[in-house]
Amino acid sequence: MLTFVVLHGCCSPFVLRVRISLPEEDDDLPYEEEIIRNPYSVKCWMRYLEFKQNGPKATLNMIYERALKELPGSYKLWYNYLRERRKQVKGKCITEPTYEEVNNCHERALVFMHKMPRIWLDYCQFLVSQCKITRSRRTLDRALRALPVTQHPRIWPLYLRFVRNLPLPETAIRVYRRYLKLSPENAEEYIDYLKSVGRLDEAAVRLAAVVNDESFVSKEGKSNYQLWHELCDLISQNPDKVTSLNVGAIIRGGLTRFTDQLGKLWCSLADYYIRSGHFEKARDVYEEAILTVVTVRDFTQVFDSYAQFEESMIAAKMETTAEMGQEEEDDIDLELRLARFEQLIARRPLLLNSVLLRQNPHNVHEWHKRVKLYDGNPRQIINTYTEAVQTVDSMKATGKPHSLWVSFAKFYEENDQLDDARTIFEKATKVNYKQVDDLAAVWCEYGEMELRHENYDQALRILRKATAIPSKKAEYFDSSEPVQNRVYKSLKVWSMLADLEESLGTFQSTKAVYDRIIDLRIATPQIIINYAMFLEEHNYFEESFKAYERGIALFKWPNVYDIWNTYLTKFIDRYGGKKLERARDLFEQALDGCPAKFAKTIYLLYAKLEEEYGLARHAMAVYERATQAVETEERHHMFNIYIKRAAEIYGVTYTRAIYQKAIEVLPDEHARDMCLRFADMESKLGEIDRGRAIYSYCSQICDPRVTANFWQTWKEFEIRHGNEDTIREMLRIKRSVQATYNTQVNFMSSQMLKATTSSTGTVSDLAPGQMGIDDMKMLEQKAKQLAAEAEQDKPKPKEKILFVRSDTTRSELAELAKQANPDEINIDEDDEDEDQGPEEVQLEQKSVPTAVFGGLKDD
Repeated sequence: MLTFVVLHGCCSPFVLRVRISLPEEDDDLPYEEEIIRNPYSVKCWMRYLEFKQNGPKATLNMIYERALKELPGSYKLWYNYLRERRKQVKGKCITEPTYEEVNNCHERALVFMHKMPRIWLDYCQFLVSQCKITRSRRTLDRALRALPVTQHPRIWPLYLRFVRNLPLPETAIRVYRRYLKLSPENAEEYIDYLKSVGRLDEAAVRLAAVVNDESFVSKEGKSNYQLWHELCDLISQNPDKVTSLNVGAIIRGGLTRFTDQLGKLWCSLADYYIRSGHFEKARDVYEEAILTVVTVRDFTQVFDSYAQFEESMIAAKMETTAEMGQEEEDDIDLELRLARFEQLIARRPLLLNSVLLRQNPHNVHEWHKRVKLYDGNPRQIINTYTEAVQTVDSMKATGKPHSLWVSFAKFYEENDQLDDARTIFEKATKVNYKQVDDLAAVWCEYGEMELRHENYDQALRILRKATAIPSKKAEYFDSSEPVQNRVYKSLKVWSMLADLEESLGTFQSTKAVYDRIIDLRIATPQIIINYAMFLEEHNYFEESFKAYERGIALFKWPNVYDIWNTYLTKFIDRYGGKKLERARDLFEQALDGCPAKFAKTIYLLYAKLEEEYGLARHAMAVYERATQAVETEERHHMFNIYIKRAAEIYGVTYTRAIYQKAIEVLPDEHARDMCLRFADMESKLGEIDRGRAIYSYCSQICDPRVTANFWQTWKEFEIRHGNEDTIREMLRIKRSVQATYNTQVNFMSSQMLKATTSSTGTVSDLAPGQMGIDDMKMLEQKAKQLAAEAEQDKPKPKEKILFVRSDTTRSELAELAKQANPDEINIDEDDEDEDQGPEEVQLEQKSVPTAVFGGLKDD
């Protein structure tokens, strides 16, 4: 075997002496032979090394050295060799010389592998683990010099971790400064380190530079505003350690840069002066802050901090006084501090109001609140009102700007300074408000003030001046014109002037005011009615009627309804039947184009006129027209009134035609009621056949499953007045109608749902054609139940009457008829209709409606 002896020397570490010895193991011969044949093959050496991996470490190292002698530029061999050597010393004491041998191996490797960052990293980590501080630092510096700059990011994390763990921070600071020249975006990491080691001055300087760098992007996701707050907290909480920066200028720079959330910056500035011992400067800062912030949140932060500062000052003073053994009652400084604190708390509502006004100086509501805060201080109230009316812009105001002028004038009025109040009102009338109503309200308040002090002539002059036509007329809603040119069309001012003229002026002046209102076309129906009432009170009846007619010409339906109603009522009360034709013309004019919603009242008034002063047939004609002109929902009620009045005037027989028409035009629900009443009337008149015919006709719109009341009424009618044939006929009709409704699927489904809803309180939301299986089953069960109830519809026991079934015998029918009407029993005739089928019965009943009313016209 070939044995290689490696001699380490300082001059040439690669001088080798080779001597030939006998092979120790025969297993190495194949590898040795392969190496002799291919001494420059890395694979051959790696196979040999892998074979000797579990052998003696010295032998393994010798083979690595032989391989590197042949292939000194192989990264693979060097990497594995160095890793093996570090593994061999792992866990040993760092003072052993073997560590130095490994370090020398790394140094020899770096002669060839100085461009490989992995070799540098392993070597540096190995040196760091040996606690060789200076050598580690120098090696890391060598690595940075040897490697290209693109490889530096692999070295710097190890370097920074190493220097951060050093006992003295000076080395780390110098290293970080070099690092930031390459990576300035990592300044936050350096700042955090400086804070951790107590170098706050340099940390503040670095943080200030970061804040002023607009291109800086925080890796921690912090905004520039957050970095500003960090800087302010740092410099304000450590005034004795941060000496390189002008703290006041920096924080005030932040106040000018950021317009929102300034409360914390102000508190930081005050905190800086507090920690510096400049308490008066801190107090000045707080006062400046609460007088400049514009949001309630900032004000709350500053005020709470201010109050806490004053409390701490009082507590510190009390503690000092107690330590010195002085009496607190004699300490003027303590009393001064207490008074200052109480004044601060008392000023809070006023200061908060000032904040809201700075936020929106045109907020009228806040100006009123400010006046209330000065309650009891007339001078401040006057100053506040003066400032308010000078500050608030009517075009930008929130609220009613005229209320400030009115309240200002009322303040002078309450203090018996009427001349000053008039001056305020005169100035208020010259302000260019946004809305005409604001100026109108000022004029009205001006007039009311004069009325309160019984200056009636002055009040009239004021309102006449307000309603005077300006030299340049303008439309009421023309916003391009000032309100002073449009107020002459304000109904509010004219209404007050009309009231004053009625109370204080003459008849002619009042009439002129109302005429002027109508001419300006600003009147309302109420104004027209008031005008007519005024004329009527002065016995100018025809003039009042003309006023009504002028109002009618101004308005259309439905606004004219009140005017017509009042006009017609007053006309009838005045003339009664003296001018009947004129009254009729008025009613016809009122009804021309009258909506159905308002027709009922006018028709009833018209009919009442005809009943009292005209002809009865005219009244009936009016009632008949009313039944067609009113809304569908009111027709039933109108027919009831028509029938009642016709019965009172002409008798009940006259109402037959009315009943017939009502049954024809009314919906089924109301038609049933009319039929029942019609049949009841005929039965009371002894017209039994007519009543039975009416019941027969009405049965066609009465489903036995739903309208049980109708069939019960007909049954009671037949019990009282019928016989065997009529009862049988009723039952046949009932079965026919029920069969008809059973063939109508949609109607049947809706009735089932209606019945289900009435019994359970719930119903399916699906249409009959969209029901589920469960819904259909439910309907089928309900249908069977209703059919069973219809078949088992029996009379009450007290009546002692049973319904006639299809299988009733002649003797049973005779007995039933005898119980119903003993005087009209006749069972000798055969019942020809007994064998008719459902279809024949149904066809027969379809002809009933035609025959019912055809035979009732003989009377």
